[in-house]
Amino acid sequence: MNRATRWMVASVAALAVVAPACLADDPDPVGDALAGLEEQAVAGELQPGDTMIFTGDEFSFTPEEVRAAPGHYNATFTNVGEIRHDITFEDGTTVVADPGETVEFELDVPPDGLSYICEIPGHADSGMVGRIVTGNESEEVELVVAEGSEAVAVVEPDPAAPPYRRADPQAPARGEGPGMTLIEGGADDGGDLIEVELVMTERLMTVAEGYEQKVWTFGDTVPGPPIRTRVGDTVRVRLVNPIENELSHSIDFHASQVAWNDEMRSIAPGEELIYEFTTDYAGVWMYHCGTDPVLHHIANGMFGMVITEPASGLAPIDNEFVLVQNEWYLGEQGAVSSLAKANVGAPSPDLIMFNGVAFQYLDDPIEVPTGERVRLFVLNVGPSIDSSFHIVGTIFDTVIKEGVALTRGNEGSWGSQAVDLAPAQGAIIELETAEDGLYPIVTHAFNFPGRGALGLLKSGDGEP
Repeated sequence: MNRATRWMVASVAALAVVAPACLADDPDPVGDALAGLEEQAVAGELQPGDTMIFTGDEFSFTPEEVRAAPGHYNATFTNVGEIRHDITFEDGTTVVADPGETVEFELDVPPDGLSYICEIPGHADSGMVGRIVTGNESEEVELVVAEGSEAVAVVEPDPAAPPYRRADPQAPARGEGPGMTLIEGGADDGGDLIEVELVMTERLMTVAEGYEQKVWTFGDTVPGPPIRTRVGDTVRVRLVNPIENELSHSIDFHASQVAWNDEMRSIAPGEELIYEFTTDYAGVWMYHCGTDPVLHHIANGMFGMVITEPASGLAPIDNEFVLVQNEWYLGEQGAVSSLAKANVGAPSPDLIMFNGVAFQYLDDPIEVPTGERVRLFVLNVGPSIDSSFHIVGTIFDTVIKEGVALTRGNEGSWGSQAVDLAPAQGAIIELETAEDGLYPIVTHAFNFPGRGALGLLKSGDGEP
């Protein structure tokens, strides 16, 4: 059984759990659960026949330790948090509760006690662990190390992993792309409306040759689809969390100015949300999932780019590309990324890549005509490490980073060799290749190109 954190497993006796039932007629299940917890704490050690009460939130169980004599118990689990949680015991039986919901179940506590965790990925790593203690535990217990824990240091490549799918780096036109519709004059203020449908999926994806992970996505891709707008547009996003998903998710558009506790709220599997905003400022903006733990949702693929041009637009150019840099902290093959690896103070990602797959543009370069203008929309989504974006053999003659502009043909002929981007910062970069050949795309933090942050611009036929 997968575990998201390290926990102690006693010699397991019988654990019997019946099908859970919701307490549908209770007008205040959360209040009742909290009152019950107070009584349970006063009672001290529970006895068979008592009702055992658990609550869960972001990210802990109450109580984290229950003292109980071995035997049969009725139990309740109440979710007092804002997102879906479960409580899973050592035989893998899981009781799931949505926010504000109480679920009844039964269990048998064996002489050596029971451990419990929330098995939703990342939740146990964030602290949702606990134990029923009987006082009869043996001194020698087995230590189970979970997928995602700090002990999972190396994940070996799998030669049977599916080949990765190359992400098309071509920048979309305004209001174009999968699930997007531009309606001129369709906004309430008479301006243009861009409608976007983003279906959030949880699926397997090869993030580097030999490494398959269970990613969480916007629009079924990592990164999510780039959304191109102009200042003054209204963007209306229909966010869909399919019923077959395991987790609650949300979305935070850095291009928007809306209340965090309105459009950015988490939605459970089976729910939808409309997120509407106007694009008031130009830039290259990040969007991402903001559901706790935010670090894990970003690190596991839930991010993308919004391009907002000035109201007058950008000068037409034939060669425009999107490059999103992100880190990947490998979990076990076929599992989600490792929150424990990502959550250390000095993170050391297994992979850093452009557009969701390590080395993909080294294997299959981005082709540009020699001497023609090239415009790049570049975003570092992190979640934790800075980028020093550089293309070997070129000089950037135009850079607009977070609204600060270096312009082509400026007095003094100033240029840029690298663009520093902290997590969640973006830039528009323009350049020309001087001759046919290959031009490596890297982050100039050179401990990372060898981990995947390396591609090629192929100018002309690639031969000098």
